[in-house]
Amino acid sequence: MSRHPLNQKEVALDFSLTDEQKMIQQTVRQFVDRELMPLENEVLQNEGKYPNGVEPSVYHALQMKAKEMGFWGINTPEEYGGANLGAVMTALIFMELGKTLVPFMFAGSADNILYYGNEWQKEEYLIPTIEGERKSCFALTEPGAGSDPSAIRTTAVKDGNHWVINGQKVFITGGNEADFAMVFAVTDRTKPPQNGGVTCFLVDREMGWNSRPVPTMGGWSPAELFLENVRVPEDHILGEVGNGFSLGMQWIGQGRWIIASRCVGTAERLLQMAVDYSKERVTFGQPIADRQAIQWMIADSAVEIQATKWLAMHAAWKVDQGLDNRHEASMAKLFGSNMANRVVDRVMQIHGGMGYTREMPIERWYRDLRVTRIYEGTDEIQHFIIARDLLKGYVKIGRWE
Repeated sequence: MSRHPLNQKEVALDFSLTDEQKMIQQTVRQFVDRELMPLENEVLQNEGKYPNGVEPSVYHALQMKAKEMGFWGINTPEEYGGANLGAVMTALIFMELGKTLVPFMFAGSADNILYYGNEWQKEEYLIPTIEGERKSCFALTEPGAGSDPSAIRTTAVKDGNHWVINGQKVFITGGNEADFAMVFAVTDRTKPPQNGGVTCFLVDREMGWNSRPVPTMGGWSPAELFLENVRVPEDHILGEVGNGFSLGMQWIGQGRWIIASRCVGTAERLLQMAVDYSKERVTFGQPIADRQAIQWMIADSAVEIQATKWLAMHAAWKVDQGLDNRHEASMAKLFGSNMANRVVDRVMQIHGGMGYTREMPIERWYRDLRVTRIYEGTDEIQHFIIARDLLKGYVKIGRWE
């Protein structure tokens, strides 16, 4: 009997983690449980006081402890002293980091676009950032150019061997602490921003820009940056003149699937809290876990978390395969950020009045998670990208890769 054509070639489809991935995942999980979660009450009490929720010296000590465990530059190339674990492992790590309210990041990394610098720029900016000696910020968003970065108005005008930058940036993560910024400015108004009109500059704070905190509803405090006649030497151009928009999109694209990964971890922690509490809370003689209304909220949350996990992992996998993952990253970010907001709302509802108090981290997460639907591209922008890809045929329905 002849075999079916589909069986003539065996295809292995294995979703399990390798032993190395399991080991790294477990090590990060233990670090989060033992070192970070005990600090959550302190983070709640210190809201708005420190950039990372805890005293800088404590935060640095945690990063050094992690370094001793081998977690230094998880996605930094080995030639720069990093572990270079790849995108899939990075996604798994952020899923674990997302389980704590402490906004922790392993040290030894730098913004991905800094690797486009020349040798001098790498010595001056990239390597010191990796080593923790310098702090950067990504300055693209403006009051009138958030979801549409092509609408930026900050300008850079050539003056001899310098560029003079004027403009304002807003909602810049790390902008209050950074000593240099990757500033995107219009250098040629005759060209579209997406095609040669925008350039990225490495601008030291000492060159003249200043910042101030932007109050938000969450624990996150971005910055507003002001640049008035800031003179920047021409050798501080990152990449090439006119190539800024492309660099900016590479930075944002990476952030989208990482946001989805962190949302998975946060939602898993919240769901576990809901499961535990529903078993303990008794009403009318029965645990609320016996109530169908509660069971459906738990079930819906579990399904949506799992769906986000696969969306994020697929986007990360495509990075490791050298494939274009922009479509997948947008889907992961759109679904994942909305999923996390739905889950935290359900978990607060399950906890009732206690969930609404500041004695528990649910209320803080409720506020913090809202911004995930805004930064690195709003829901509306993700909808636009996904629909455009399908309508213009950039992505084929039903494809498998």
